[in-house]
Amino acid sequence: MTSFAEKARAATEELRSLFPATPLQRNDHLSDRFGAEIYLKREDLAPVRSYKLRGAFNAMRKVLAERPDQSLFVCASAGNHAQGVAFVCRHFGLRGVIFMPVTTPQQKIQKTRIFGGDCIEIRLVGDYFDDTLAEAKTWCEAEGGHFLAPFDDADVIEGQASVMVEVLDEIDPPDMVILPVGGGGLSGGVTRYLEEVSPLVGLRYVEPAGGASLTAAVAAGRPVTLDKVNSFVDGAAVARIGDLPFAALNHVAPADILRAPEDRICTTIIEMLNVEGIVLEPAGALSVDVLPDLANQIRGRRIVCVTSGGNFDFERLPEVKERAQRYAGVKKYIILRLPQRPGALRDFLDLLGPEDDIARFEYMKKSARNFGSVLLGIETTHKENFTALFARLDSAGLVFNDITSDETLSEFVI
Repeated sequence: MTSFAEKARAATEELRSLFPATPLQRNDHLSDRFGAEIYLKREDLAPVRSYKLRGAFNAMRKVLAERPDQSLFVCASAGNHAQGVAFVCRHFGLRGVIFMPVTTPQQKIQKTRIFGGDCIEIRLVGDYFDDTLAEAKTWCEAEGGHFLAPFDDADVIEGQASVMVEVLDEIDPPDMVILPVGGGGLSGGVTRYLEEVSPLVGLRYVEPAGGASLTAAVAAGRPVTLDKVNSFVDGAAVARIGDLPFAALNHVAPADILRAPEDRICTTIIEMLNVEGIVLEPAGALSVDVLPDLANQIRGRRIVCVTSGGNFDFERLPEVKERAQRYAGVKKYIILRLPQRPGALRDFLDLLGPEDDIARFEYMKKSARNFGSVLLGIETTHKENFTALFARLDSAGLVFNDITSDETLSEFVI
């Protein structure tokens, strides 16, 4: 029987008809910062700017090998999987029908159309992905298509393992590989491959704090559906890890699974963009984001971080910058109770420090009240400046409420 490693090797060789191996690059900035030899496996430089076309290609080629007359392939996705399927459909010259939620941003729809060309049709169905998925599967069965799952598919998992085949073709086995986790296709495939060919390599898994499906599955001993998922890390925010990927990951120690706060991921995206000129989507930044958490474990060792995707919509940059500033503590939102008298605003402004800047100010004077509420957004250069500012506000007898960390209230007013 052919081993998983042999299948992954065969998938890798077949992929060369589609695109060359993605770069494995030593990153001097991160290596110097952490006193380690850190390599980035740049899946953000794949043709569709993510690893997803690996699994889509492998699954499609194996279906065609068994059923050469299969001419229709269907998927449901609002992101990288859709683009990977579109690219592969165009490569094989076969019809693809891609179901996307009605709420999918136009940028993602347009990129999918570009990758698929005349070979694909996009259908916008449902406000929520669950509705889109259900409709796609129903339509696919009725039309005799083959449904291409994003991660819960043995051939997809096998194809994603090609990421690590390429790594070990370039360097000796590293001390540690850090993998992002969403549905588990990539992490499951790489884990199975390394367990067969290089079992001494340490593995760490990182998922968004608001979508920790692997953590929940390991704790329960089986895949479970999360009650709530933060969708910010859209490439990895999955409510339930796949059954097949979890079969490869069910032995993972809880200590080897890390959770990355969404706002901290934003600081990593900004750092990699500003310092290295590397564009990463939130899911693509996960493996780099947890390096500080692993600082003591990686010092003096060779580490590979898989940067899984770079499909970043720059219209999101203001939000990412905002979240990064809030996480770093250099931007806060407060509601200030301001006396309704002449000169009150001037008195408040005199309390600001030389590095404090008002980024937002909303005030409605109410004639029947002695005080009015002001929503303030304040930026500064060092988080310690807020300690001093709040002390001055207290000394002046001003009443205020810091709502920066109040998720419900801040989402409503910010």
